[in-house]
Amino acid sequence: MEIRAQHRVHGGTLTYAQHQSAATGTPMRLSVFTPPGEGPFPYLIWLSGLTCTEDNFTTKAGAYGAAAQHRVAIVAPDTSPRGECVADDPAYDLGQGAGFYIDATQAPWTPHFKMESYITRDLITTVEAAFPLAPKRSIFGHSMGGHGALTLAMKYPELFKSVSAFAPISSPTRCSWGEKAFTAYLDPNRDTWRAHDAALLIEVGRANSFDDILVDQGTGDQFLENQLRPELLEQAAAKAGQKLTLRRQEGYDHSYFFMASFVADHVAFHAARLA
Repeated sequence: MEIRAQHRVHGGTLTYAQHQSAATGTPMRLSVFTPPGEGPFPYLIWLSGLTCTEDNFTTKAGAYGAAAQHRVAIVAPDTSPRGECVADDPAYDLGQGAGFYIDATQAPWTPHFKMESYITRDLITTVEAAFPLAPKRSIFGHSMGGHGALTLAMKYPELFKSVSAFAPISSPTRCSWGEKAFTAYLDPNRDTWRAHDAALLIEVGRANSFDDILVDQGTGDQFLENQLRPELLEQAAAKAGQKLTLRRQEGYDHSYFFMASFVADHVAFHAARLA
């Protein structure tokens, strides 16, 4: 683990770091906040959205005061592999900055775009060895990262105590962002996409290890109707008998101003389940 910078914040320590990932075959960057006092600490993994790096949540979400209060750490990785040898696309919603937290099976993405394996294997192993973190963790995220948090929690329930999301891509098989990414990264057979769709996973009971799923969605979000479609989560949860707390926040948009307004609620939600 290479330490790139450290800052004091809310009595704890914020570390920017970089490490080599076996899954992506590239260096991966991340930030880690540890609260004041002695560890090891339970921790949250935050997954950011399209175009983001490890820095967006770190500087904009304002989560560390609540994390210090609840004595939980927060790990925020980058959203994709990066570098001159890593495949990319001129569009903002494909390639570097748009890893979609899945393992690509199609060229030219296959060699490096292994974000599912990175998050669930390399990241967890590395941060728990390098920082005072306990093997007790939860996951949350925004937009593309909300999709990642929901799907990874349901596919790997043994890894995560709880899950929440801000404005997640609720059903990527039924929106243009998801269809574009899955067509590029995965088998053209749409049946293989179902394993990466939060609403479809909830519908078949894959979320039944979680007592509740917290989702916040702004009603003023410009992507609400065409890309995010939280009503599909509601329908799936009703069908499966899964508790879902979907809070529609009046007037809030898709920006980090929205997340900063409610992130303390999410930290508290997870802290209660990590206790």
